[in-house]
Amino acid sequence: MQGDRTAIDAFKIINKTEQLDDKCLMDVYSQVVVGVAEKVSPAVVNISVTHKKEGLQGTGSGLIVTPDGYIVTSEHVVHDARSIAVTLNDGRTLSAVQIVGTDPATDTAVLGIFATDLPTALLGDSSCLKVGQLVVAIGNPFGFQCTVTSGVVSALGRSLRSQTGRLIENIIQTDAALNPGSSGGALVNSRDEVIGINTAILYPAQGLCFAIPINTVKRVIGMLMSHGRVSRGYLGIIARSIPLQRLIVRRFNLSQESGVEVVDVARTSPAQNAQLIRKDIILRIADTAIITIDDLHRFLDENTVGKTYEMTVLRGTQLIKVLVVPEEMP
Repeated sequence: MQGDRTAIDAFKIINKTEQLDDKCLMDVYSQVVVGVAEKVSPAVVNISVTHKKEGLQGTGSGLIVTPDGYIVTSEHVVHDARSIAVTLNDGRTLSAVQIVGTDPATDTAVLGIFATDLPTALLGDSSCLKVGQLVVAIGNPFGFQCTVTSGVVSALGRSLRSQTGRLIENIIQTDAALNPGSSGGALVNSRDEVIGINTAILYPAQGLCFAIPINTVKRVIGMLMSHGRVSRGYLGIIARSIPLQRLIVRRFNLSQESGVEVVDVARTSPAQNAQLIRKDIILRIADTAIITIDDLHRFLDENTVGKTYEMTVLRGTQLIKVLVVPEEMP
């Protein structure tokens, strides 16, 4: 009996300890979320938009990134806006809002408001994210200040197609709940660093929410704040992805089974200057394999405009090399 009583007492002690550990863990989790919300929420704003088309109303969120009033948000929140009002976390509403620049290709926009000494958020490094990492989504939808949800990074390296037809790369997938009014809000790690801008929810799926990685956003907003636009390369072609004939792949020992076919060439364009013609199939530019139209877009997005690149092209049954100089997209 004594041995049984000792075993029961030991079990009670272990069980009590486990319960205590669970409570401690829950407290730590809560402390992280609370701390992130308190730190970042003051920099998250509500954006109310009246659209040009039939005066339709829209709402979204935004993030103050400089003390003098630059705000980053999603491009689709302010697209076709006739008027914009920004409500700060302290309750002030500002209607003198300037659209500094937009980039539909990455669903990113920068707004400017006339204010000083505003609270800002620290922008982190999205390349350091790990799947399973705790994240907190903070938005200001429909005027409900500081709506906070938490979750984890569900996946990395996703792609979303923007309104322009281009792919947005390295999208962050999270199960932190979002709603349409949270677009443009912040996705934050446990160190109070913004690592993404919330952009989309996949309907009717549950728990599939997406954010633009902050490294992409930082690159884009730098150009928008400096020049009001994003510089991208332009070749002046209409093109499509096309599979290669197996005979061609074997003949030239190609490492790819598709390329990008030129459907049409614009006059006085970089493509015409490079003597590209219809039905040419682009296989490579410099050291980059061009397997799909998205590869071509990605190359033009990421590489220097005005620089000369060697392009490998399949013309009929011959491989040829041409030199092309992408220009800035008009």
